[in-house]
Amino acid sequence: MSGAGLEIFALIQIVSIMPLWYLHGFQRAVCMLRAIVFIGLILGLISVVVFSTGLLKTTDNAAPVRDQPVCDLLAGPCEWRTEAGLWKVGLQVMVGEGQGAQYQLTVHAPTVQERFLAVLRGESMYMGEYPVPLRQGQKGQYSANFTAPLCTTGAEMVWRVDLQQGQNTLSEAVPLKLVFQSGNH
Repeated sequence: MSGAGLEIFALIQIVSIMPLWYLHGFQRAVCMLRAIVFIGLILGLISVVVFSTGLLKTTDNAAPVRDQPVCDLLAGPCEWRTEAGLWKVGLQVMVGEGQGAQYQLTVHAPTVQERFLAVLRGESMYMGEYPVPLRQGQKGQYSANFTAPLCTTGAEMVWRVDLQQGQNTLSEAVPLKLVFQSGNH
């Protein structure tokens, strides 16, 4: 063993030149690091599950998806009765044809509505939300003139009209899906 340093024996693990307390401390550090990484992964998965359920909810004020009878506003006025009384919604083409047509929406409500809106939403294709403020006329009558946004992918677009009072939908008061088709009339 002459000429051989302790380092060679340490490499082949005959004699350790490292103190045992140092090796145990290193092993503890590795175990602690593994535990921290494991706990971090678990917390990350939990936060992804918690936040993804919140992100999957829609933020629009549309009525919950349910089977509602469809009422075509251009075919004639849509009527329904609630505890408050009779509702009637009508839509007429005022000026123009096709997608550039101007429409007049008329709503007869049984009670006074504050901050009354009709929100246009694409039914056949999502194109955003377009609020149309309704002006109060005679008792219980509201109206608005609007032009439906243009659809560049096709000549005929089906729009849904949702009635809102401010930011709150009137989904309980409106049992029908109010729709119309912009295109050739």
